[in-house]
Amino acid sequence: MDAAYPILAGLMLGFLAVLTLRFHRTDRLEGKVDLILAQLGIAFPPEPSERVKTIARDPARKIEAIKSYREETGLGLKEAKDAVESAIRAEHGSRPAD
Repeated sequence: MDAAYPILAGLMLGFLAVLTLRFHRTDRLEGKVDLILAQLGIAFPPEPSERVKTIARDPARKIEAIKSYREETGLGLKEAKDAVESAIRAEHGSRPAD
């Protein structure tokens, strides 16, 4: 049984090394995509539509605005929440209430 520990530790270290390399590569790819989008003048994430902005003007409907933005863009929850809150801040010139 004692001989299994070094083998298990080696496997775990190898797995961690693979994960680290994979995340590093993903970060590099995301950086390259960001540069390409900036060079092409493409905003990402896209500006919320007027429909989403209209919904977001009512603080009680913020979640509905985020859902609508997600449906329009296909983005994830965090990206959609950040984009809608950014649009609210831009309109009001202040931080929205959470």
